[in-house]
Amino acid sequence: MLPEPFLNRMKEMLDGEYEDFLASYEKEEIHSLRLNLLKTDQQEFAHKCNWKLDPVPWSGEGFYYEGEERPGRHPYHEAGVYYIQEASAMAVAPRLEAKPGEKILDLCAAPGGKSSQIASFMKGRGLLVCNEVHPARARVLSENIERMGIRNALVISHEPWELERSFKGYFDKILVDAPCSGEGMFRKNESAVLEWSAENVAMCAKRQAKILESAARMLKGGGRLVYSTCTFEREENEETIDSFLKRHPEFEQEKVLRLWPHKVKGEGHFLAALYKNEGEEDRALCRREEKGLPTREYRQWSEFCAQYLKCDFDGVYVKFGDQLYLAPQALPALKGLKVLRPGLHLGTIRKDRFEPSHALALALKPQEVKKHFHLTPEEAGRYLKGQTFSAEGEKGWYLITVDGYSLGWGKLSGTIMKNHYPKGLRK
Repeated sequence: MLPEPFLNRMKEMLDGEYEDFLASYEKEEIHSLRLNLLKTDQQEFAHKCNWKLDPVPWSGEGFYYEGEERPGRHPYHEAGVYYIQEASAMAVAPRLEAKPGEKILDLCAAPGGKSSQIASFMKGRGLLVCNEVHPARARVLSENIERMGIRNALVISHEPWELERSFKGYFDKILVDAPCSGEGMFRKNESAVLEWSAENVAMCAKRQAKILESAARMLKGGGRLVYSTCTFEREENEETIDSFLKRHPEFEQEKVLRLWPHKVKGEGHFLAALYKNEGEEDRALCRREEKGLPTREYRQWSEFCAQYLKCDFDGVYVKFGDQLYLAPQALPALKGLKVLRPGLHLGTIRKDRFEPSHALALALKPQEVKKHFHLTPEEAGRYLKGQTFSAEGEKGWYLITVDGYSLGWGKLSGTIMKNHYPKGLRK
């Protein structure tokens, strides 16, 4: 049962379209996924997968699927081949026009759908900072960044205004997928219906304005800011943007888009793309020197690379305890930041050896390693449960793949491939 005040607002806003809007809530749930362009493309995926997929009109890598397909249970999901994402949400990240080599901030990033879409456009080059204030959601964000095989992402957990000192005038582009009253989630999430109130809408609008202020200070002159919500409220959408533009004449509105559930095959979304004009202060801030961490050589890691890998890594090595990470070259100073993931987790440095991480496996492709072992989807299902299996070859580490997509590590000892899929992820 939808809240009566909400229905009254929609009736006033939509007028003659109101009945169509209301009827959209009686339709069956829509299912969609987005291919991870870091790992596959439409042609390759169609060759390997026989699911019935229909394209999402506004996303070249997005597809609708039938509910009985259950892609969340397929080994491809654990390999990060796709992200199960609501179709309307796929319209946002492309408006950022992310390019390789840029410094980009996803300010309210959890659970990571839009961050991973941005990363696919960056092609592993540049710096993607993914921020989420709530620790539990930040951990989910970090896990999804890992699953999608993203190498150039920094995952942090802060209130937006806490980041201004570290990143003033720093980013080329910023996405603000703002916390909102969540009306676009009503059909999928009953708690969103129960939590809705006019007071909550007003509170969200106030918080959104504060978040936008922080984003404005962290964006370079000449940069792009994309603001989005999954609510239909003007107070959280057009009115929030109009008020922001009045406070910030240095910004211009480039695009506003609304996706309504009675007009498109999706739950609905709002987005506004803004451009920040350059000024003297902005240009000065853009020239500031970045403080990266010094590159260090680690014998155990170097020996592992020589023995098992066929690829080079571009970045800055960062060591936390015995854990080794590869951070993007553009990494800023981390002092004062609550960091969950400073880059790609490479693995653990032991006294006499290097143990590769699950994140490293998911970021690699078969052609980047010297030893790999291919599984069918059925065999991969057993691997994901932690089972060992028989194999022949030289002893040591093998990249385990399903249909050519990386799943994790195995270590061959004799004729037994020991399973190194993380115990916490086993199904």
